[in-house]
Amino acid sequence: MILCPNCHHEEMPGSLFCSECGAQLVVTEVPTTQHIQRNPSDVLAVQPPVQTPLNGTATAPTVDAVVSLHIVDSGQIINLAGQTEFTIGRTAEGQPILPDVDLSPYEAYSKGVSRLHAALKIHNQRIVITDLGSANGTRVNGQKIVPHVDYPLNHGDMIALGKFTIQILIRK
Repeated sequence: MILCPNCHHEEMPGSLFCSECGAQLVVTEVPTTQHIQRNPSDVLAVQPPVQTPLNGTATAPTVDAVVSLHIVDSGQIINLAGQTEFTIGRTAEGQPILPDVDLSPYEAYSKGVSRLHAALKIHNQRIVITDLGSANGTRVNGQKIVPHVDYPLNHGDMIALGKFTIQILIRK
C-alpha cells in the first residue's frame, strides 16, 4: 500500500493521486513551494484548537451568511459562495488539482503559499480552517495551527498562509 503524504490515507500500489484528498502520490522534480526564512521569534508554541463556547458567543454564520476573504496586502475581497468547502492555495503549471481559491495573482508563491495550502469548511453553521499539510504552515491570529485539525474561525480573524495574510469576513 502507498501512504498519502498529505492525509495518510492508504492507496493501492501504482496510484498517482490520493482518492481522499487528491494529493499527488508520485514525487516530481518541480519544487512544490518556496521555503521562506523564519526568525526564531516567529516560531510559536502550537496551541490546541480554540473551542467555540456553547452559549453562542462566537460568531456563527447562518445559512444566509456571506463569507469573504480580505487580501490584506492588496485590499481586495474574494467572496466565497456556492459550496460548503473551499480549498485555498496557488496554481502551478501542470498541477492536476486546482484550489477553489487561487491566490497566485497575489504573489502567493513568493509568500510561501502551498498549492493546496488550507481548506475552509462550513460545518453545523460555523466556519473552520484546516491546514492541508502545507510547507510553511498556517496561523490563526498569530497562533500556528496543527495540520489536518479543524480550527474555528470568527469574523475578523487573521489567517497567515506562510507569510500571506488574509482576514475572514462573515456578513449575515
